[in-house]
Amino acid sequence: MHELAICQSILAQVVAIAETHGGRVKRINLSIGPLAGVEPHLLRAAFPLVAAGTACAGARLAIDTPPVRVQCNLCGVASQVRPNRLLCRVCGAWRVTVLEGEKMRIDSVDLVEMENV
Repeated sequence: MHELAICQSILAQVVAIAETHGGRVKRINLSIGPLAGVEPHLLRAAFPLVAAGTACAGARLAIDTPPVRVQCNLCGVASQVRPNRLLCRVCGAWRVTVLEGEKMRIDSVDLVEMENV
């Protein structure tokens, strides 16, 4: 389950942010594309285990899943496609460039000031 290692990496970055700003983490907003190779439900399951005893303990993990978008290398049209069907929706070509849907990123971190905790 590589989601545990991914969770640890996310947590290290978010804890550093919390320490810099002197707060506790209320929510972590992630974006995980369908082609990123990460299972959101496994990440959610691993998060409480990794977050225990840190500034992220009790924080909510909010995950957005953007659509997969490709641009056709033949006709130039950009379109939204299914993750298992990376074909141009106009001409049906398989020669496409993925524009969105293969990355994972931390979009934002919501903090609560320590004196308000």
